[in-house]
Amino acid sequence: MLTAQDLYSLEQYNAQRPEFKSRAVQHRKQRQIKVGPNVTLHFEDRLTVQYQIQEMLLIERTFDQRGIQDELNAYNPLIPTGTNLKATMTIEYSDSELRAQQLCVLRGIENRVYVKVEAHQPVYAIADEDLERSNDVKTAAVHFLRFELTPEMIRDLQDQSLALTVGIDHDAYCHNTRVSGDTRHSLAADLI
Repeated sequence: MLTAQDLYSLEQYNAQRPEFKSRAVQHRKQRQIKVGPNVTLHFEDRLTVQYQIQEMLLIERTFDQRGIQDELNAYNPLIPTGTNLKATMTIEYSDSELRAQQLCVLRGIENRVYVKVEAHQPVYAIADEDLERSNDVKTAAVHFLRFELTPEMIRDLQDQSLALTVGIDHDAYCHNTRVSGDTRHSLAADLI
């Protein structure tokens, strides 16, 4: 978890922002996984969350302790705890009318997102623990997901010879992506 002591002051952050932003954005890109044409999972970690908090504090010009703590309380739950992966899922359609239609069709998709370590059963997301984002009519365009892994899955994920797949098996949206290279290595680092 991040604390107020882990954050830059507004003045410090403003001075270091170009370098920090460049590093954080590159790191975040490395942790994005496209699942089919319209869903992206943005896997969070300490750096991605710190960047979000620093940007929010800067944009809102928040410098008081209560405001800083509110941002920490809002974003800290997105940091993996060593036994899980955490992601922000975005459902993306450029046409607003199509997006509205698809959010109705994709109701419940947040509960059909999984990670699968080779030789193990898929682990389905625990979605939106902070608040419900879907209703009986439609799903939301953004969801927060947590994937709890067993010690055996963690061990096997860290074995670079076993495959990692991220997928969705919703009736109206069925896609998966094999995760490799730097992205796979970065996600495995969350499980230490």
